[in-house]
Amino acid sequence: MLDDSLKDIDVAQALQEDVGEGDVTAALIPSDHHSRAHVLTRDDAVLCGTHWFSAVFHRLDTRIEIAWRAQDGDEVLPNQEICVLAGPTRALLTGERTALNFLQMLSGTATVTRGYARTLHGTQTKLLDTRKTIPGLREAQKYAVRCGGGYNHRLGLFDGVLIKENHIAAVGSIAGAVASAKACYPEMQVEVEVQNLAQLDEAISAGADIVLLDNFTVDQLHAAVARNRGRVRIEASGGFDLDTLRAAAETGVDFISVGALTKHVQAIDLSMRFLHDH
Repeated sequence: MLDDSLKDIDVAQALQEDVGEGDVTAALIPSDHHSRAHVLTRDDAVLCGTHWFSAVFHRLDTRIEIAWRAQDGDEVLPNQEICVLAGPTRALLTGERTALNFLQMLSGTATVTRGYARTLHGTQTKLLDTRKTIPGLREAQKYAVRCGGGYNHRLGLFDGVLIKENHIAAVGSIAGAVASAKACYPEMQVEVEVQNLAQLDEAISAGADIVLLDNFTVDQLHAAVARNRGRVRIEASGGFDLDTLRAAAETGVDFISVGALTKHVQAIDLSMRFLHDH
């Protein structure tokens, strides 16, 4: 589900950043002038961000009509028409860049995610995102991950306990950190990041629900899965890419988290062109 309030905040901030006190160039166009335009993609892509795109234009002028030719999660081809817009020309010109920024960025995240998800096809392993997101756009990027076929890890620091290396150092031990987490948040699952097999044993004994194996090699992942014997769920993390992902999944881990899904954003090439109807 999308949080409309967060989406509206995203759009309002983006428009304020771009438009400020007003679009001085669009003001050259008569206020009663109307136009039609369409959006084309130049790349193979997974479309994502239509809600943000539409919200930009509707915030500028509710008279703008948008007819979508594809929906979020659809695969689109080069030169494919994504949507057709009609309405006041000033608003179409003013919203163009902001709307396309949302669409190209989120489509980029969804497209990368689809590639990773396909690599995992046929395994039991689920692809997870991380908190390595563009500040202010986490909800949007995590939505894009879902559109691409991935799954969301925790949204933020408030909705899941993940005890990492620095937490363990501050508390003094894995056992102490897990016990404290279970006492403070009995309704939450507790995940613990470990660096080696000895810490894996300690996390399991302490009652962790999920163990995150940080920067384990494929051989070490095999050893950890065998050692675990299904007692807890296992997540692997640490720089996996399309060349190494499948081998990691075939060790039998339950999850693989990939920061690159949201951290390394390569926008999809999109363009909006006015239509000259006869």
